Amino acid sequence: MTTIGPPVQPAFPALREELALLPGPPLPDGQPSWTLHDPTRNLFFRIDWPSFEVLRRWSVGDADSIARQVREETTLSLDASSVIDVAQFLKANQLTRPDEPSSARQLANRKVAIRGSAWTWLLHHYLFFRIPLFRPDAWLAKLEPLCRPVQTRSFETLTALAFLFALIQVSRQWDVFKAQFVDLFSLDGLLAYALALIVVKTLHELGHALTAKRYGCRVPTMGVAFMVLWPMAYTDTNEAWRLTDARKRYRIASAGIRIELMVAVWASFAWALIPDGPLRSALFVLATTSWLTTLAINASPFMRFDGYFILSDLLDLPNLHERSFALARWKLREWLFALNEEPPERFSSRRQRWMIVFAWCTWIYRLVLFIGIALLVYHLFFKALGLFLFVVEIAWFILRPLRMEWRAWVVRRDAIGQSGRTRWSVLIVLALLTATLIPWPGRLGASAVLRPAESWPLHAPAAALIEALPVAEGQFVAEGAVMMHFKRPELEARRQALQARVAQLRQLAATSSFDEKTRERTLVTEESLATAESELMSLETERLKVQPRAPFAGILRDLDPALRTGQWVNDRERLATLIKADTRWVVETWIEEQDIRRIRVGNRAGFIRDGAVGPVVDLVVKTIDPDASRSLTRRELALQQGGHIPVREQSGQLLPERGIFKVTLEPVENTLPDQLLSHVWRGRISIQAESEAPAMRYFKQAFAVLIREWGF
Repeated sequence: MTTIGPPVQPAFPALREELALLPGPPLPDGQPSWTLHDPTRNLFFRIDWPSFEVLRRWSVGDADSIARQVREETTLSLDASSVIDVAQFLKANQLTRPDEPSSARQLANRKVAIRGSAWTWLLHHYLFFRIPLFRPDAWLAKLEPLCRPVQTRSFETLTALAFLFALIQVSRQWDVFKAQFVDLFSLDGLLAYALALIVVKTLHELGHALTAKRYGCRVPTMGVAFMVLWPMAYTDTNEAWRLTDARKRYRIASAGIRIELMVAVWASFAWALIPDGPLRSALFVLATTSWLTTLAINASPFMRFDGYFILSDLLDLPNLHERSFALARWKLREWLFALNEEPPERFSSRRQRWMIVFAWCTWIYRLVLFIGIALLVYHLFFKALGLFLFVVEIAWFILRPLRMEWRAWVVRRDAIGQSGRTRWSVLIVLALLTATLIPWPGRLGASAVLRPAESWPLHAPAAALIEALPVAEGQFVAEGAVMMHFKRPELEARRQALQARVAQLRQLAATSSFDEKTRERTLVTEESLATAESELMSLETERLKVQPRAPFAGILRDLDPALRTGQWVNDRERLATLIKADTRWVVETWIEEQDIRRIRVGNRAGFIRDGAVGPVVDLVVKTIDPDASRSLTRRELALQQGGHIPVREQSGQLLPERGIFKVTLEPVENTLPDQLLSHVWRGRISIQAESEAPAMRYFKQAFAVLIREWGF
């Protein structure tokens, strides 16, 4: 370790005496690097070879002299401007001693500028702030030797074997696993998950801290950070930058994820072995919490979580976000304006492309995430405060970066105005805007059902035995003809018993005049006989129901090919459909509220069954329901069944998530190809609709939301 002492009467500001200069890893271009450590603020700055050579000659105190000595004593070619850049960097990051008479005022002004107004302070602390809770360095030094067995390669191998065992066992008990996961969506289950999350995150941070301590780094603080009021544990492992070995920094960055994965693996392993009970439920909560938080949050490289630092260490690219963002902004300006500016950094073409794609993915990810957080914040608070915080989220995380890029364009406005690419970019943007704002003739697509207007579903009247199948698939059925013969043995047994009972009572009534005692019971016998005959008639009526007859003449379709005589069927089981002869065919669909106004009775449409098999059927809109449907009567059009309508099931009914209106269409001239006249078909429909600008729907939706939320 080299300590940079105070120079002798330098013209440049003196460097702070406590700074330490440490060897660093080689940079991507092969040149050596060094790490400048500020122990007071526990900050680290990586500098390249030219900057190091300037610092070695800092006591010379003159930019020209330093540059000349570097050129004479090394192979570097530096000029005075490069030395001045290094001096500005040191001064801007407060790495020089404040020896000037006005330095106290400058530092005070800088503090005020950094802190900003009370409004800026409140905004920053609402978006992100930290609360240190522990100074763990002393007890970590005692705890670290006890935890070393967990960090050995042998234990990691054992954990991998446990993972394979747990994976096999969970896959075998997957139904039980899923059922237990659903059962925990209750108040007690959520409390258990919250407790497990605290335990897992505590172990996660201890993993970072203990690994850093193992490699000789100091861990000054551990505590809780709040991002948009959402609590997250944190550990200060900045001293990992002292390490020159990238693999050690990687181990520190990935320690939290490794610990969480170990907890998940061993909890899953134990869950697969022990019987049901409170302990198994606790292990399930611990396992699922670890898996979900690790994969969904910590492993993401798009936020400054563990995944980001792991990726930075693997690529040896500190400040990966900022450097990739700078490259992506530079590339965007080159695409739009062809300014021929030098890139912020030199990388290989392959790495440069990767970093630009990574920056765009990060921007898209953050856009979705921050809008989601803004909506969550809006709904968590009362309306006025929620709307205010929503605006703050959007302004800070989305509009602020856009404004900063706009300022960069303003600085380059002369070069942008002189570039020929600018005119093409403006023309393309105007063309896209025009294409979204002018009305386009359009068509609406949806799933639909082609069915006969008059049909009768044949259901099993009860749990019964098929006695005969007199009608085959596609055969004509005359009105009143029996379509299937069913037999219910319990009805036959009851019928025989009642017939015997009626015969007995009739005989008893006929002989009542020969016996004085039986004459006295004549009235009772007659009442019993009437009751038995009534039950027998009711039973005969019920027997007739198990012989379903055709309500009209038609064709039997959709007969279950698996039906056989002697086979049992369930109560109300659908067996076939009777399609009325010479019936007309209709197409039914449901259109969402924002689209129904674009359709009129008489509009033309086209229908093709699923799989794009068969001819396209020309249709015309016949009716549009004036009121929204409360439930979806065609299950096959639900999104869960491959249709287009999102629904939720409640009490056996499919309730649409959004307002939908039923639309009925008929074939033109009521003619259909023969191959479509045999079944009910699901397919896709394309309906002629009124012209509308593509952006108009979004404007109307946004306007409607504003009216609703402001209470106009």
